[in-house]
Amino acid sequence: MRILLAEDDSMLGDGLRAGLRQLGFQVDWVRDGLAAERELACGDYAAAVLDLGLPLKDGIDVLQAVRASKITTPVLVLTARDAVPDRIRGLDLGADDYVVKPVDLHELGARLRSLVRRAHGQMQDVLRCGAVLLEPSARRVSLNDEPVALSTREFDLLHVLMLNADRVLSREQLEQQLYSWGYEVESNAIEVHIHHLRRKLQPDLIQTVRGIGYTVQRGSAPASAST
Repeated sequence: MRILLAEDDSMLGDGLRAGLRQLGFQVDWVRDGLAAERELACGDYAAAVLDLGLPLKDGIDVLQAVRASKITTPVLVLTARDAVPDRIRGLDLGADDYVVKPVDLHELGARLRSLVRRAHGQMQDVLRCGAVLLEPSARRVSLNDEPVALSTREFDLLHVLMLNADRVLSREQLEQQLYSWGYEVESNAIEVHIHHLRRKLQPDLIQTVRGIGYTVQRGSAPASAST
């Protein structure tokens, strides 16, 4: 899943970006508040990690502006400001979680996964569609309780589709969730990954809605689907 990281400290930002990528996140990194506000306004992010002490525009002001614009992207505030009034203000202005530096990378990853789950109405760290089970924290997929080996991109694509079960997502929407800045995306990349997922899992798990995009059903997979 693709997240936005807003952090002006070069060493910390570089470490967080590298670490979160190892945990399976696609990370776009900005270093000032104006850039963070701009990206949240136009980017399709699963969540954002927002430092408060940003140059050009303070993180609190960024948070207030994006919430006033009805942008609902889950925001985790990451800051050195550990005073209780600061935490209360951030939460009251629309932050979904608040972590004080220094933070353990695995805890940060778990908190981000939790935010994304809640944003999609999921209460548990397990997604199921028919006989297919996906565990985001373990990055594990099984079919009829048997493990299935997927590539990193195949897992990420399946995760996005299952998080948005019963919704139709266009190829462009899927690309926005799967690829961070700097990646060259081939025009048929999504179709190739879907072909592999159908072959490894169930041919009818991912349905093609012609002219619109792709979807999976939250319950059992249908008897047939377009390929």
